[in-house]
Amino acid sequence: MKIKINEIYKSIQGESSFSGLPCTFIRFTYCNLRCSYCDTEHAFYEGDDMTIDEIIKEVDKLNCNLVEITGGEPLVQNGYIDLIKKLESKKYKVLIETGGALSIKNIPQNTHIILDLKCPSSNMQDKNLLENLDYIKSTDEIKFVIGDKNDYTWAKKVIKKYKLIKKTSILISPVYDKIKPKKIVDWILKDNLNVRFQLQIHKNIWDAEAKGV
Repeated sequence: MKIKINEIYKSIQGESSFSGLPCTFIRFTYCNLRCSYCDTEHAFYEGDDMTIDEIIKEVDKLNCNLVEITGGEPLVQNGYIDLIKKLESKKYKVLIETGGALSIKNIPQNTHIILDLKCPSSNMQDKNLLENLDYIKSTDEIKFVIGDKNDYTWAKKVIKKYKLIKKTSILISPVYDKIKPKKIVDWILKDNLNVRFQLQIHKNIWDAEAKGV
């Protein structure tokens, strides 16, 4: 079995509750969504076919216990579960970030899921597979990327309707360079919303358009 991989690299976690920690990223090629603010369009088609053993070999070279599988959209390709199992058998801590349009039901229980629910300004809101909220674990995270007040209001309604704060950790972040972070923080504080605000710190360290960082 081969998986098309866009890039494998070591950096720091720029988002999530693991933010700031050294992490190896395995970026899968292909995505089933076309978000209006996508910053990884290079992962739509570019990549090399690699066996799971070849991927593991590259990951081992980078000598980092924390590994994130991302994309693109990793759930598009067959093989992601076998890769996770192999990584976890080697005692890697595995995170997987998914756009929320494909089922997370079969992701191994020890894997830390970052579920990115798409807000209206992404133009992909209708693709959200809301049954995923039945499978999210308390140890996972749900992310909302906010581009405007309408996105924030929508996210707040979803959080309340599905009682997400009681289920798992909630992350809220701005669409990079589209909305002032302070605006979102002011809304969160005014509403006393018990969520984690985050910035993409890697974009404040390296060039926002840089690959492999």
